[in-house]
Amino acid sequence: MAHSNRTPRLATSLSSHSDDGNSPAAATRPFVAFGRRTSSGRYVSYYQEQMDSEPESGEYARYRVDIPPTPDNQPMAGEVPVDPTISVRVEEQYVSNSIFSGGFNSHTRAHLMEKVIDSETSHPQMAGARGSVCATVGCDGKVMRDERGVDIVPCECGHKICAECYDDAARQDDGGICPGCKEPYRSTDAGEMESGGGGGQTLPLPPPPGRASKMAPRLSMVRSTNLTRSQTGDFDHNRWLFETKGTYGYGNAFWPTENGGGGDGGDGGDGAHHSELMKKPWRPLTRKLKISAAILSPYRLLIFARMVVLGLFLAWRIKHVNEDAVWLWGMSVVCEIWFAFSWLLDQLPKLCPVNRAADLTVLKDKFEKSSSGRSDLPGLDIFVSTADPEKEPPLVTANTILSILAADYPVEKLSCYVSDDGGALLTFEAMAEAASFANIWVPFCRKHTIEPRNPESYFNLKRDPYKNKVRPDFVRDRRRVKREYDEFKVRINGLPDAIRRRSDAFNAREEMKAMKRQRELADGEPVESVKLPKAIWMADGTHWPGTWTSPSTDHSRGDHAGIIQVMLKPPSDDPLPGGAGAGAGEEEGSPFDLTEVDIRLPMLVYISREKRTGYDHNKKAGAMNALVRASAVMSNGPFILNLDCDHYVYNSKALREGMCYMMDRGGERLCYVQFPQRFEGIDPSDRYANHNTVFFDVNMRALDGLQGPVYVGTGCLFRRVALYGFDPPRAAKHSAGFCDCCFPRPRRPAVAAEETQALRRVEEDDWDLSSFPKRFGNSSVLIDSIPIAAYQGRPLADHPSVKHGREPGALLVPRGRLDSAVVAEAISVISCWYEEKTEWGQRVGWIYGSVTEDVVTGYRMHNRGWKSVYCVTKPDAFRGTAPINLTDRLHQVLRWATGSVEIFFSRNNALFASGRMKLLQRMAYLNVGIYPFTSIFLIVYCFLPALSLFSGQFIVQSLNVTFLVYLLAITLSLCLLAVLEIRWSGIDLEEWWRNEQFWLIGGTSAHLAAVLQGLLKVIAGVEISFTLTSKSGGDDADDEFADLYAVKWTSLMIPPLTIIMVNLIAIAVGLSRTIYSVLPQWSRLIGGVFFSLWVLLHLYPFAKGLMGRRGRTPTIVFVWSGLIAITISLLWVAISPPSSNSQIGGSFTFP
Repeated sequence: MAHSNRTPRLATSLSSHSDDGNSPAAATRPFVAFGRRTSSGRYVSYYQEQMDSEPESGEYARYRVDIPPTPDNQPMAGEVPVDPTISVRVEEQYVSNSIFSGGFNSHTRAHLMEKVIDSETSHPQMAGARGSVCATVGCDGKVMRDERGVDIVPCECGHKICAECYDDAARQDDGGICPGCKEPYRSTDAGEMESGGGGGQTLPLPPPPGRASKMAPRLSMVRSTNLTRSQTGDFDHNRWLFETKGTYGYGNAFWPTENGGGGDGGDGGDGAHHSELMKKPWRPLTRKLKISAAILSPYRLLIFARMVVLGLFLAWRIKHVNEDAVWLWGMSVVCEIWFAFSWLLDQLPKLCPVNRAADLTVLKDKFEKSSSGRSDLPGLDIFVSTADPEKEPPLVTANTILSILAADYPVEKLSCYVSDDGGALLTFEAMAEAASFANIWVPFCRKHTIEPRNPESYFNLKRDPYKNKVRPDFVRDRRRVKREYDEFKVRINGLPDAIRRRSDAFNAREEMKAMKRQRELADGEPVESVKLPKAIWMADGTHWPGTWTSPSTDHSRGDHAGIIQVMLKPPSDDPLPGGAGAGAGEEEGSPFDLTEVDIRLPMLVYISREKRTGYDHNKKAGAMNALVRASAVMSNGPFILNLDCDHYVYNSKALREGMCYMMDRGGERLCYVQFPQRFEGIDPSDRYANHNTVFFDVNMRALDGLQGPVYVGTGCLFRRVALYGFDPPRAAKHSAGFCDCCFPRPRRPAVAAEETQALRRVEEDDWDLSSFPKRFGNSSVLIDSIPIAAYQGRPLADHPSVKHGREPGALLVPRGRLDSAVVAEAISVISCWYEEKTEWGQRVGWIYGSVTEDVVTGYRMHNRGWKSVYCVTKPDAFRGTAPINLTDRLHQVLRWATGSVEIFFSRNNALFASGRMKLLQRMAYLNVGIYPFTSIFLIVYCFLPALSLFSGQFIVQSLNVTFLVYLLAITLSLCLLAVLEIRWSGIDLEEWWRNEQFWLIGGTSAHLAAVLQGLLKVIAGVEISFTLTSKSGGDDADDEFADLYAVKWTSLMIPPLTIIMVNLIAIAVGLSRTIYSVLPQWSRLIGGVFFSLWVLLHLYPFAKGLMGRRGRTPTIVFVWSGLIAITISLLWVAISPPSSNSQIGGSFTFP
């Protein structure tokens, strides 16, 4: 069991073992339990002296891997030191080929897998990659391989040996004897290792005392036991990080030295680059593109003019009461007042729209001109979340992963984490297949600059794929990759059947074994059939630790262990160009020429957090927080990008554009960079406004001119320390104004909040970590990673105005390696109990308590004084899918609206915002919580025309000139505002109109249901549950938009359907009354019919969706229509029965 309060990893070597397994040191040393069965059925023990007990079952052997040495966990004196290069290889092999599981009250177990998927894998970074077999008798382990997949041999005789057997041989008292030639291993240094022959690389033994290896400066090894101690006598990790060049964890940089620079940099090349950079003229990474005053000034003037007109109109309406129908006048006035208030909340934050642009050339000059060839860009962790492989197809998720792995960002700085909240083996093996296919897809994209880098989207492009491709081998390479991708899709789509057949076979074998054992114990007496749990089996013939198809104890959707599998281990620090045999193994040869292509792949990690009954796992927000903690332990990238499983990287340079804003002057105050959501697979007419361009291109651009856009759940680049709940730099120096771009105001001192003290320590590099366990949990690795992430995320201090920057070159140092102890710590932080008595979900990470955790999380950051930026790229940064079916779309809107109602009734209501949030930003967030309540007034207003026609009255006494002038002014001002918004935002008029239509459709259906559900939760405590929106296609496989015409009945359709039927009946009644009336009231008829047609025109897409296609309208539609029409008619007759002189038709009688 790996203890959760383990010290941070300061070295990557495997700790040497004591000869006496019963010594106190050995007994108290933390360990990770492994189980392994070879493909031939033999059991392999890494350390025979520890195999003093029989295996727990017939399938597993047990052995122990000690935690690597840290400053307070040093090897015992007298032990034979292990060469760090060997230990790194051993640890990498353990981690990349082991699946880690564990959690609450359970051991952290690492199962070494012979293979992860049924198909063969060849990339050396891939888990379960094939390779040569150890030549030692009785062992069939895999020989260690370098980054290129070449076998590493430790002896000149060429005897191939696995890491385990070599480690055993190297620990012998005589210094190590090669099992092949029976000669002692030769002690060499790193320089000789690089030139080792014999068909592989020769690994050195540890150098003799007093002789330092040439690799020593490159390895962050702690060799001295005279380390800094705290007042309690314990090792002070914080001081050690500041006073030495030590690192811990994969992806952590050295802290800068006093003379500038952050690396070991012995050659001084990087230092020369730093000084040269400081002498160059400073250039910004981004620029703000202001909108033309010829458009913006009239736009602002028109907003204020319409405000005046609305005020005068409402005053006139209140003053002129309709005495003939006071009830009708009262309802209309109340609704109009609310609509005016809602329009103000939506329109005023649009006063300061801006456009921005990033300069990628400047970014490259500042961060990627080092003589070492490494990048000075900060690390980036990308989160991909999925929960149900049935509703979120694994092929879609796999394509998203492939687009991330092929993104144009330094490979060694990029890490991808896949959160499978369902714990499904189908998702696990699909990710493994994606990692295997990345071996050929990623080099192909880099070689030919492929866009987009999602294979499904790329091969389905309707444009010429050979345009602008100058390499003569592109056609051949593309055909090869297309064939490989077709086979990849077949394997992914066949995984459900393959897993089912495999599991059935293994379950039948286990039942036969159980029956055989039972018969042996029964001595010939009749026995009953044995019923064993229907387990799910992995490709290597072992139980899947996640969920099973037939739920069982510890294997159900809400009750399973935490799982971590490093699908692709961390890449080497320097570029690795391909060549003959690169990327495809030694036997098949290279699929294409990769001599000038970097064949490394980013780290890919599969994570399924632990779930247990009785714990609230907080849905997606809880899964994202688990990823934040696990990534902090494993890679600790200072920036985090989160994507939904169906949102892929469409523009490979989008990550760099987002980093431009974070690394520019003033970027230290940015909490996140939000990218717009763009969608594919939408019907050409966009019937249900799925593109939502008015929100993403109008509202979000306008908020970018204030304090920043809201967080919309996906496509967002976060600063890690902002997610940790810290305040931005200089947050307490001034209070926020009304609108800096329109109404600047003098900055006045504001009262410092309690959280600001923690940020001052960020500014002064003086962190007090003693109080952090109560906030972040008891993981010392996680706590110690916080100041590292804060420092790495700073912009370059290359301008006098950058007060909180870092020295150039601080992130050029090689990264540490990933070992089993770090993964075991990651298992601990994703356990279900870790968040207890901490501030996760309250002030730290994604915020709990709402189905729209994204909006709440962004609101908390803005409320602390952070700013955000809206990054619109050309081409689009990311693309995803959206539900085009009416029912799915309404359920999606229902979820958003319900979250808004929850926000309104919580402490996250913008009415309680702090003084750090600008007034217009506060109004925007207030509108987020209030807009669903507009549905109450909207439904009443949609019924008013029908009530007017039924009663023969109108909302005003008569259609006089004053009313018509006001109505014309309000309508024209709205149209002119729409035209100007179209001009400065770039959207189309049709998109604006579709948004208006769906605003009424959603307002009369999903928004009303959201208000009712929110009130039930607040008043009665009824919890709200939602299901994932299915991303599968329709029944018609030949029609891309078949799902658009599928009609799935839902109760959300009742209100708009009722409005349509009532208004149609009302128009018929009004026309009949007016035509056959003795004294026809044409003005009232025209007013009622005009507003009824206005309502029906907005609901036209809804009615069209109910009709289906080719006459396949469901019977339920006609049934409901008839029932509603009859009910309304009878109800009105009961309320207002016709009299002899006012009946329809007047004096007309049938003959």
